[in-house]
Amino acid sequence: MKNIDLSLYLVTDKSENEEKFLKTIENAILGGVTLVQIREKTADTLDFYNLSLKVKEITTKYNVPLIINDRVDIALAIDADGVHVGQSDMPCDVTRRLIGENKILGVSATTIEEAKKAEKDGADYIGTGAMFPSSTKADAESVTKKELIEIVNSINIPVVAIGGITKENASELKDTGIKGLSVVNAIMGSDNPKKASEELLNIFNS
Repeated sequence: MKNIDLSLYLVTDKSENEEKFLKTIENAILGGVTLVQIREKTADTLDFYNLSLKVKEITTKYNVPLIINDRVDIALAIDADGVHVGQSDMPCDVTRRLIGENKILGVSATTIEEAKKAEKDGADYIGTGAMFPSSTKADAESVTKKELIEIVNSINIPVVAIGGITKENASELKDTGIKGLSVVNAIMGSDNPKKASEELLNIFNS
């Protein structure tokens, strides 16, 4: 199993100008973000590629792994640290074949069956949610705390919780066995992403 610090996992949401977007990521890392995933569902390939290169400059500077959501081609093109795929993206086993053994591979799973299959097919970690109502992924299936614990206990690879996590509700996930909090809006939408990251990390580590 790869040694990846999943404690505070930032998933980006590029809704503002690029300069502010990049600054938010840098400040979030300064606040303690341990891993960054670029998620661009609507960007053209060239735009996604160019943006990913700029983010990679930041993550490399601070030695934080960079994960690309869904797009194996972009991940390989910029030599990102890994890829995260959902249940409707490239199959996990095929993704693993394409990226090789050394890259990080994350998979979204909302059931024990999906999580077990992902582990068998070469995933390094599982992302499970949505734990709370989420504005960034309104169509996401919801997962109960009980289901989250069952998923954590059914596999040997780490699980991060995602979906509507804020500093107000993060402590509810404390005794679930997860290895990290994956957040979008609580950091990307914050006026002070560094402070927001520090607060979330403190809640997770306490």
